[in-house]
Amino acid sequence: MRGEELGGNYLKTILIVDDQPGIRMLLEEVFSKEGFETLSASNGREALDIFEQLRPELVLLDMKIPGMDGIEILKRMKQECEGVQVVMMTAYGELNLIEEAKTWGAVRHFTKPFDVFELRETVKKLLED
Repeated sequence: MRGEELGGNYLKTILIVDDQPGIRMLLEEVFSKEGFETLSASNGREALDIFEQLRPELVLLDMKIPGMDGIEILKRMKQECEGVQVVMMTAYGELNLIEEAKTWGAVRHFTKPFDVFELRETVKKLLED
C-alpha cells in the first residue's frame, strides 16, 4: 500500500476509474479535500497499470469502461491484491452485473447519478483504520 507520509501517518490512496473526465475531476476534488491521495484512470489498461505499480487502498470503478468492462478490471485487481476495497459505479441498473461484481469482491455499488456526499461518507467509513 502506498501514500505520502504526513506527520507519521500515511495518506490513504484512492484510484478513480471512469471514462468520463468530469466524474474523475469531481471525485478527485472531493477526495483530495478529505485528505486522500487520488489517482485516476480513464480506461482498463491504465487502471491496471496504476494499480499494479501503486497499490491504492480503495478503487472507485465504473462498470462500463471502453475496451474492458468493470467486472474484468475488478477480477484482475482482486487476483493481484485480494485485500483491495472496490466500490462499483454504474449508470445502468443491471442487477446481474452488480451481483456479479459482489461475487468478485466489490464491497459496495452506486448507481449514477450518485449522491457525492453519500459516496464520500461510504469511502471514509471503508478506509477508517
